[in-house]
Amino acid sequence: MFFLVSKLLGFFALPSNAAVLLGVVGLVLLLTPFVRTGQALLVAGLLLVAVLGWSPLGNALTVPLEQRFPPWQDGGGGPITGIVVLGGSVTADVSTARNVTVLNEAAERLTAAAALARKYPQAKIIHSGGDNGLLFTSGVESVPAMTLLADLGVPADRLIAEDRSRNTVENALFTKRIADPKPGERWLLVTSAYHMPRAIGVFRKLGFPVEPYPVDWRTRGRVDLYRPFFSIGDGLRRTDTAVREWVGLVVYRVTGRTASLFPGPDGD
Repeated sequence: MFFLVSKLLGFFALPSNAAVLLGVVGLVLLLTPFVRTGQALLVAGLLLVAVLGWSPLGNALTVPLEQRFPPWQDGGGGPITGIVVLGGSVTADVSTARNVTVLNEAAERLTAAAALARKYPQAKIIHSGGDNGLLFTSGVESVPAMTLLADLGVPADRLIAEDRSRNTVENALFTKRIADPKPGERWLLVTSAYHMPRAIGVFRKLGFPVEPYPVDWRTRGRVDLYRPFFSIGDGLRRTDTAVREWVGLVVYRVTGRTASLFPGPDGD
């Protein structure tokens, strides 16, 4: 039920969807006696698309997420036991249809995992990503991800596919069952920098101590707080991604899936 509700909430919470729906409602009202209301909604929807797409809003919302956790540095404390790589970097349906591994904008999650596997040759690598499609089957992401990691030279006996999870909560839950972490073990969590606060909060709540290894930065940092976009599509995509994370942080906190609203490096 949580998966269904979260997907539906995620759809309507995306600013781009909200702006277009506002305009569509306005168009429909133009055919009714509420013409003025329809005109107002239509103009509001158009202006909202312009603001979301051209303004620095997407960057302003993304920077705090990406700045929350610094790049990982090995502070010692023993060997790395394993590396957990969250899904989201493979376009599963296209990969299945083309019989190749098709990467998306978050490809660094997998390339970083391959580099870490070479650096820590004894560490196990768990890729967590199932079929998260709601209306249509998108395919299991871990299957093509495993293929790519093997092609990049990671021995097959070190690769473990967690292929049931559909969201971040299930990523942590099912991965913990597979990893069965013991006291003193060190596990790295690899995911996009903007997604790390929510992910680390869920893993902590479930009692799986992991060290955050953020990758896939979308901004240069605070210097981008006021940088506008020259493409509406780019701005809408950035804003949607950031708003989805902020909404997710709130929902996960309210439903008790994280212990704090904005998990950080100090365990808060």
